Amino acid sequence: MLATDSIQEFDTVIQHGTVIDTLQELEVENTDVGIKNGIITAIGRSLPVQPNTKVIDATGQYVCPGLVDLHTHVYWGSTYWGIEADPLAAVTGVTTWVDAGSAGAYTFPGFKRHIIERSKVKIFSLLHVSAIGLTGRTYELTHDEMVDVEMGVATIQQHRSLIKGIKVRMDRDATNNTGLRGIQRARQMADEAGGIPLMIHIGLAPPHMEDLLPYLKKGDILTHCCTGLSNRLVDDKGEFLPVYQQLKDKGIVLDLGHGSGSFNFKSAEAMLSHQVLPDTLSSDLHQISRSVNVYDLPTTLSKYLNMGVPLPKVIAKATVVPARLINEPQLGVLKSGNPADIACFKLEQGDVVFKDAANNERHATQRLVNTMTMVDGTVLKPTKESDAHPWVLRDLATVAALDEPEECC
Repeated sequence: MLATDSIQEFDTVIQHGTVIDTLQELEVENTDVGIKNGIITAIGRSLPVQPNTKVIDATGQYVCPGLVDLHTHVYWGSTYWGIEADPLAAVTGVTTWVDAGSAGAYTFPGFKRHIIERSKVKIFSLLHVSAIGLTGRTYELTHDEMVDVEMGVATIQQHRSLIKGIKVRMDRDATNNTGLRGIQRARQMADEAGGIPLMIHIGLAPPHMEDLLPYLKKGDILTHCCTGLSNRLVDDKGEFLPVYQQLKDKGIVLDLGHGSGSFNFKSAEAMLSHQVLPDTLSSDLHQISRSVNVYDLPTTLSKYLNMGVPLPKVIAKATVVPARLINEPQLGVLKSGNPADIACFKLEQGDVVFKDAANNERHATQRLVNTMTMVDGTVLKPTKESDAHPWVLRDLATVAALDEPEECC
């Protein structure tokens, strides 16, 4: 990773940081990153600084590729779950947001025009199999005419560079007594669109994981892999259920997708006891999870740090690995020639309490705190988040009163 080219004039130099090499999962201390015209042009020690060069002092900080969050909901203002990406990016280090099904075929044009094209950060989509996407909280698969395969395929083909897969929620509420229709249509849509991956949301059965397996192919993504709900992958003794090995044998990607209802410490710790870490660490950040137990992706990553996973591995699971899954290999790696999407973090020491979706607590001693977010060479300035929508304020009170986690997205 450490490399310089012949160009030694920079617009910006990030100095004296500990650079995270996500390809080799290494920390490289006292290293500079040089940026010119929005591109990383050099990585090394003691890079030259001219009078007009902007200098960012990263002493005592980790310099990472901008985080790539594989599971988010950023269709703000038009869906139940959507948040605004730019204000959060500036304070979390997430420079690439993969929206997991907020938009379907009927609503994607608005998502593209009003959200993707107007955002400073990079936003990609996993198109919902339901043409209305996640306009409401749930039940999007209830009406057969809304699961429009023809229009879904046409939308994917028209927007190939932005749509990276298909999302379908296969839990009790989303399916609403429609059985396996959702995943059957999603499989058909993915195959007709040229073999793009599915992202399958699991939670409360029915349907059961065993019923979903026949429709999954290598490279498909199972999100909420550390759920504590009925479709979990580990039993009460912390041992893997047979479905776990079946998923691995098929080459299914396991995504964390924390969310407000989909992460359980007991499941995560049981998996780690078998030396199994999710393939990707994502937040499932949305209007509810932003306020109750996720807060942001660095908080999610901090939970794994405090479970003993080394920082470079944690960062890799939220940068280079998801970037490759969405076929954007220039993202998630600090390398000369790549876009200058960069995040700086401090590893803050002190007592902190983390919660999972079931309000189980873990006392910890450190957390990642974002200090700077850069997109294409420009530092994002923190701005105020929009106020929560009325339905969010109402439903937050409901979530707080629940004895068990509610399905999220």
